[in-house]
Amino acid sequence: MVSSCPQNKIEAVADFFTQDKKSKEHKVPRSIMRASRDELDIELQIQGKLPTDIRGHVFIVGPVGTVNSGGLPLTDGSSFMNGDGMIYRLDFKSSGKVALKSRIVKPFEYFIDRATQQKTRFEKFGFRNYGLVRFSPFLGMRNELNTDFIPIQLPGESEQLLVAYDAGRPYILDTETLEVVTPIGTTKEWRAGIGLPFIFKPIFSTSYPFFDSYTQEMFSVNYGRSIKALIANIPTISKIITRINFFLTIVKKIGNFLQKIFPSIQKVLKKIESWDDFVYLIRWRGSGQLERWKLVCPDGTPIKIEQSVHQIGVTEDYVILVDTSFSTGLAQLLSNTSSNKQRLNKILRKFLEKAPSPDTSVYIVNRNDLKGGRGARSEQTEVQVIARKVVIPREIIHFLVDYENPENKIVIHASHMCAWNVSEWLRPYDTLVYYPHNRAPSKLYGMEQNPMDVSCMGRYIIDGKDITTTPLQAKTISDKRYTWGAGLYAYRDKLPSGLFPKRLENIYWTTFGLWKELTNQFLFELYKDYKYRQLPQSELKKLAEMGIPAGLLRLETASMEIADYYQCPPGHLLASPQFIPCDRENSESTDGYLSCTAFFQDTHEIWIFDAKNLEQGPICKLSHPELSFSFTLHTAWLPQIGRYKGSYQVSYEQDYRELVENYPFHLYLSRFKKELKELFEQEFYPYFKEKQKETENS
Repeated sequence: MVSSCPQNKIEAVADFFTQDKKSKEHKVPRSIMRASRDELDIELQIQGKLPTDIRGHVFIVGPVGTVNSGGLPLTDGSSFMNGDGMIYRLDFKSSGKVALKSRIVKPFEYFIDRATQQKTRFEKFGFRNYGLVRFSPFLGMRNELNTDFIPIQLPGESEQLLVAYDAGRPYILDTETLEVVTPIGTTKEWRAGIGLPFIFKPIFSTSYPFFDSYTQEMFSVNYGRSIKALIANIPTISKIITRINFFLTIVKKIGNFLQKIFPSIQKVLKKIESWDDFVYLIRWRGSGQLERWKLVCPDGTPIKIEQSVHQIGVTEDYVILVDTSFSTGLAQLLSNTSSNKQRLNKILRKFLEKAPSPDTSVYIVNRNDLKGGRGARSEQTEVQVIARKVVIPREIIHFLVDYENPENKIVIHASHMCAWNVSEWLRPYDTLVYYPHNRAPSKLYGMEQNPMDVSCMGRYIIDGKDITTTPLQAKTISDKRYTWGAGLYAYRDKLPSGLFPKRLENIYWTTFGLWKELTNQFLFELYKDYKYRQLPQSELKKLAEMGIPAGLLRLETASMEIADYYQCPPGHLLASPQFIPCDRENSESTDGYLSCTAFFQDTHEIWIFDAKNLEQGPICKLSHPELSFSFTLHTAWLPQIGRYKGSYQVSYEQDYRELVENYPFHLYLSRFKKELKELFEQEFYPYFKEKQKETENS
């Protein structure tokens, strides 16, 4: 089904396509690849009329490069999403002014990363970029905390925020200072997704933990994939090696031979062989240990995540896990081995990469089954809970659910970013599909690429108790004028009571559009046999050459129609939408404003829309000469901010001292052990001891 749109909008799109001048102006804004690491305390300049009833505080987060990059862009061929998070807080004041405060997010690993840069005493332990992640062969994975916020309000405490990332623990954020306070859960309470004994172990979680404001519980996940699953997920190998067990047996025999020379190798092989597929559902009530349940299929076999759990959803009776199409595997890690070996990188990507699954696996867990969950540090037998699998056609990365589930009917609102691998990025060796197949502009290296088909918006009803593997009802819409790359969303997520709504009536989505400069030959070929293709590739190629503008739409969930749409001028992009509610008791789901980050040429702005009238365009624009952010991600809104006064705190020394003391340096060289201890004693513990004193004094 295709949504209906007002005639004047149809004419506007047709007019855009017939004007060659505008098509030539439709170039990706270069500002989207540039970000400063400078921390700001400024007052924003206002163009237009700022609404007198806009209030509260908007939080935006986005990557700004690494400790040794000086900001964005990166120069090593990695994705722009690989970088420390920068938090930008907009403060709407009663005086009609808007202040902005920005701070880099600094979890525990940040300080070790900073102390192990090149030309420092400890550089041998240093981190470096591997495509989407930052990793040290000695120490493990960086938690970059650059993706999302989750408002939480624990019993007897003021409302605060969590800041989260797909590969690490979420942290509590002090909303006044913008400093992270503590991770949720100790290192012992989270299991490594890759079973090697790193100090900073790779923790595969979700960027979207869910806080239930009605029951005051936070839900998250902790999952891992076996070495067999990782190898089988490589397309070339999966065609050749049909029996991975046989492959591992050969490796093990080689290890037995090499053990005579290198005794540690056999231990490593046993560790690798012991990796298994696991998915834990995590619950946290604001104090004490995390509770966790191991999720299994009805036949008792473990749930297997093939791609990622980028997001989860919660209803009054169910927890919904989605195996999202944000795929983070060996292709993203190993196909960016060196910025000086682009030919090797190109070969590795072709060998390792495959398109995300065109179908989405959804796992339904009954909250009534979450009883007797063991503490994550407990030695008790793990408690298993059944998760029922439902398959939805087309890829899902972002989705929302209605909190109400009458008669066990679960309503899922999803954006299908069809034929769009958002875990891929433009590489220095990539070429465009247009003759003579030139390389993309170097200033866009690291940028997202075009979707390779038009996106769909879907609404699904699933019976929480039915054993079928398909939804009861499904309705999807798409529109080749408007729904290209419908990715980031906003909605009224807070009622005047402080609780979130039980049913979603209107959802706002930013759309990416189509860009000639981002139509990459590699992804074009990767999706040539896409299962649910709506537009022939020849038509896609023509539309991208003309260019389709980015935009902002409002979807009415009941009718599944696009009720309002703003089309950006050529060469503009919007990101990070956030709904700001009006302060009225009986306000509707469109009573308020919408903020978005906006990019054009070399400019960075924040646009404010009337949530009831997107079509008229932004009613005011906020900017400042020093404000420089890249493609920002998710957001949050709070009516008030304040210092964190909660009692929950993970001890930095208890979290890491034992790991440092017992680090198995027989895997490397034992002489490094003393230097590792000195690294933590000199560069890590002192900083947090000083911060603890400051907190106690305040």
